[in-house]
Amino acid sequence: MVMIEFRKGWADATRLEQILRAGQAPHDCAEMTFGFCPDSKIMIDAAVRLLALLNQLDQCTRRVVLRFDDGVAGVMGYLDRMGFFDHLSKGIEVIPDRPTFSGAALHGGHNAGIVEIAGINPKLRDQDLPTRLTTALTMACGSRSDAGALGNAAWTIFTELIDNVFSHSQTSLDGYAALQVYPRGNMVKVAVSDSGLGIMQTLRPVLSREFPMLARLSDTELLVEVFRQGLSRHGADRGCGLKGSAAKAMKYKADLDVRLPTIRVRLSPGAVNYRLNTAYCFERLPLIWGTHICFTFKTNLQEKE
Repeated sequence: MVMIEFRKGWADATRLEQILRAGQAPHDCAEMTFGFCPDSKIMIDAAVRLLALLNQLDQCTRRVVLRFDDGVAGVMGYLDRMGFFDHLSKGIEVIPDRPTFSGAALHGGHNAGIVEIAGINPKLRDQDLPTRLTTALTMACGSRSDAGALGNAAWTIFTELIDNVFSHSQTSLDGYAALQVYPRGNMVKVAVSDSGLGIMQTLRPVLSREFPMLARLSDTELLVEVFRQGLSRHGADRGCGLKGSAAKAMKYKADLDVRLPTIRVRLSPGAVNYRLNTAYCFERLPLIWGTHICFTFKTNLQEKE
């Protein structure tokens, strides 16, 4: 059985990618254990991405074990509080046993600094999810002079991203969204993931017809253009929600992390817009189906505008 270990310290989305790249790609394994060592910790962007991956593996009939060395006193307790186990496939073994009662169900809504992991399922659509995310973000950023305008933009961002999961993911697996405020880190992380068709899988087949000048770009270069130009498989000036979301987030000094099946792009705001020289690109990553997006907003703008 392949072992994937989360060692002492924090694991955000970047650390998760490093852990996955250090071993055999999970989708290539028949059996694997994801182990959380004592004093390991995980951030919400990594937790949501990991949840999507685990459920994908279970759907592919892989044998998956989650082992928590600190039990509920450690990262397992945090994941329970965030609703991780409420959405984790029943086919995945958990050591020690899964929590008897859901921490998210018991305490959900009692902490203004978190929005517990919510499933995105067209059959059980949570109409209030964009509002909950926006309210938590606006409260966390209340000391910012642009907090009100940020809230208005955030609602549009979250609505567009969640609608995108409903409209384009084409999968039987749920998508997920969650938020957490990290006061010591001066940041709020908002993660939205799905396990469906990635942007490249829907865009590549129409490039030669709709955007012939871009057909020779690599996937990472093309992904940057999606956010710069608003490319869509339906042609120019259609389906530009991702571009609009990125532009709004950039205006309010957010960082953007986009993970597709085997590539990832991290975008940081420049003086005017997201630019190639502020895009950090990663290729040949271990397979994770779908589109995984994380916005990181600053709770306080400390630098000079």
